Amino acid sequence: MSLKEFTGNRWTKFGFWAVLYVLWVIWLGNYWWLLGLGVIFDIFITKKVRWNFWKKRYAEGEKRDAANDWLDAIIFAVVVVTFINIFFFQAFKIPSSSMESTLYTGDHLFVSKLTYGPRVPQTPLTVPFTHNVIFGKESYSTLIQNDYRRLKGFREVRRGDCVVFGFPHGDTVLRKAPAEDYYTLCRLMGKKQVIENLGPVIVRPSDKVDHYVKRCVAIPGDTLEVRGGLVWVNGEKQEVYPGMQLSYRVVTAGSRINPRNLEKLGVNVDELWYDASLPGYPAMPLTGKMVQQISSLKGVVSVEVNNDEYPADYPDSYLTIFPFDPAYRWTRDNFGPLWIPSKGATVELTAQNMPLYERLIRVYEGGDPVKALEEGSYTFRQDYYFMMGDNRHNSLDSRYWGFVPEDHIVGTPSVVWLSTVRGKKFPAGIRWRRFLKFV
Repeated sequence: MSLKEFTGNRWTKFGFWAVLYVLWVIWLGNYWWLLGLGVIFDIFITKKVRWNFWKKRYAEGEKRDAANDWLDAIIFAVVVVTFINIFFFQAFKIPSSSMESTLYTGDHLFVSKLTYGPRVPQTPLTVPFTHNVIFGKESYSTLIQNDYRRLKGFREVRRGDCVVFGFPHGDTVLRKAPAEDYYTLCRLMGKKQVIENLGPVIVRPSDKVDHYVKRCVAIPGDTLEVRGGLVWVNGEKQEVYPGMQLSYRVVTAGSRINPRNLEKLGVNVDELWYDASLPGYPAMPLTGKMVQQISSLKGVVSVEVNNDEYPADYPDSYLTIFPFDPAYRWTRDNFGPLWIPSKGATVELTAQNMPLYERLIRVYEGGDPVKALEEGSYTFRQDYYFMMGDNRHNSLDSRYWGFVPEDHIVGTPSVVWLSTVRGKKFPAGIRWRRFLKFV
């Protein structure tokens, strides 16, 4: 038998796809799916059922129907891409500058779900190729809701990983302002006023909340502290990543810095504000390397880091900084110490530390915070993480909404396949240097 005859043999085809299917079922861990082997057997061997019933079968010499061929191609693409999105990779676009200069606004990424293991869909009834919205309406149905379960991945989340996850406060959104943090607005304006002006309220399942991308700076069991904008974990100062930015007060001799010079250095000029009364830039996001380059420019008088001491600068306050309690005199630059809960660990609860863990117990674990406080301790059922954006002074992250539960973890950015600059036309709007850049 020739190689062509062997590969074209129906039993060879059946064996190949059957082995792949069995491996997938073992990974899935639900052996009821082995019944699907009967379908594969029928597709290749018995051919009793016409599984692709929509596909027209042509008689010899009959003219092909282009519309039917397109329908067949579309159905095949929807099935394959949906399967890949669920278990392997998913496309994601960076919506904000919170991760600059590591990831840029306009970066289009492929997010690997294999790294930490894909989540089995909790809300499976979803319009293909959508996450939570289509034409301004919810693109999913909660008629079927599965318990959280994650398949085996290559490894656990590590300190320093860039991670895509579900926004913890995204379980409740406002119809007229879905991108805003509902809970923060309620603390600042009052729940009644927020709902009257921006409502109604939409409640979303945990796998249908909006996706964010930040850097994991602390993992379960760590004790985190931010000192002067820099992260310390378990008493040790953490690595300052090359793309990490802080905000600096740049004073000039009385004139603006040429925007082209700033762009060459990698500064995001869209975020800059020149104050003639300073004169200079009150808040210029810069990496350590950029600080040296800016300081050497002609006409630059001084470059000093902005460091928030308590009470925090506007618009921050104890109502916006986690845990939203005046007893915690924390700011974005001086935060903690804070212990990160881990699965199976028990924390002693008091009236003083309850604000740190109350939402975790009530929302993410379905427990009773009042009962836990009465008992004086609580044992956590899942792991939690602390996330921060690399653009440390322009990032709404765990300092503003707290911990990220393990069941909210989606994956890790793997490659930038396209990067575009907002407001610029093709081809000037493409960052060619970031094309197919591995993260």
